[in-house]
Amino acid sequence: MKMIQLGKTDIQISSIIMGTWQAGRAMWADIDDSETGRAMQAAFDNGVTTFDTATVYGDGHSEQVLGKALQSIRSEVVIATKVFPHSLAYDNVFKACHKSLKDLKSDYIDLYQIHWPAGSFGSKKVPVEESMSALNKLKEEGKIRAVGVSNFSEEQIAEASQYGQIESLQPPWSLFWRHAEKETIPYCRKNNITVLAYSPMAQGLLTGKFSADHQFAKGDHRAKNRLFLPENFSRAQDALIKLKPIAERNDLTLGQLALAWIISHENACAIAGARNAEQAIQNAKAGGSTLSAEDMEEMDSIGRSVTDHLDDNPVLWDF
Repeated sequence: MKMIQLGKTDIQISSIIMGTWQAGRAMWADIDDSETGRAMQAAFDNGVTTFDTATVYGDGHSEQVLGKALQSIRSEVVIATKVFPHSLAYDNVFKACHKSLKDLKSDYIDLYQIHWPAGSFGSKKVPVEESMSALNKLKEEGKIRAVGVSNFSEEQIAEASQYGQIESLQPPWSLFWRHAEKETIPYCRKNNITVLAYSPMAQGLLTGKFSADHQFAKGDHRAKNRLFLPENFSRAQDALIKLKPIAERNDLTLGQLALAWIISHENACAIAGARNAEQAIQNAKAGGSTLSAEDMEEMDSIGRSVTDHLDDNPVLWDF
C-alpha cells in the first residue's frame, strides 16, 4: 500500500481510503451493519489505514459503525469525517464535531472536512471565515488534527485558505468524471493540498458490473447519477471495452484499474466504498499500483470519449 503525506501535516494516509457512505444505509439498499464492520476490518488487514465518513451518512450511523469497528485499533488508523453545511455557524460546528467524536468513540478526529459549501441544500450562507474560526479553535483544542474541504471550487478553497490551513480537497473525480481537473486539482497541486477523490470508480460504473438493463433497488441514490443516463452509459460501455486490455496487462480488474488511475496522479488518493470484506480486499489490492505513462495517456484518451460529452455541471447527481 502506497502512503502519502496529508497536505503539510505529518499525517500519513493510505493511497486507498475506505469510503463509508454506504455504511450509513440512508440512500443505499441492502446494507448490513455486521457485513460493513467486517469490510472495515478487512480493509485494515490489507493495508488501508484511512477511513472517510460524514455526519450526514445516515445521521451519524456510518460514524457509529466505523467507531465500533475501529475502536480497538484507533491509534493505528486515520479517520476523516465531515460537517454538513447546515452546521457551519460557529457554535454549530462545535456541536457537530462533538457529536461525531461521540459517534466515532474517539477523543480526536484526524481530518475534519466541510462537506459542502455553506448555502448548499438550502442551508444558511454562513461566511467561511466564521466556520474556519471554529475549526481552528477545535484544532487548537486537539479535537481535530487537520482541516479539509469537499465539493469546493478553486475560488472557495482560496477563500477558506485565507482563514486557516486547508490540507485536503475531496472532489468527485474518476476517469469518467473529470470536472475537477480544470481548476481545482491544479490549484491543489500548486498549494500542496492533497486530493481525496470520491466516486473514483464512478459509483461502480467503471467496474463493468452494470448491464444496459440494470435497475437500481428502491432507495439507491445511484439511479440519479448522471453517468447512468442512457446516452452517457452507452459511451461508458464502449470505453470499458477499450479499458479491459489495459487492466489485463497490469493484472488488475477494471475497478482496480480505475483506482490505480487516480493514485498514479501526484498527491492523490482514491476513496473506495465496500459493502463486504471481499470488495474491501479487492480495493486494497490497487493500493500498490502505479500505471505507466503510456497507460495513463491511453486511458486519458479513452476517458475523454465519455467526459467530452458532459456539460459543465460539476455535481454528479440530479437530486
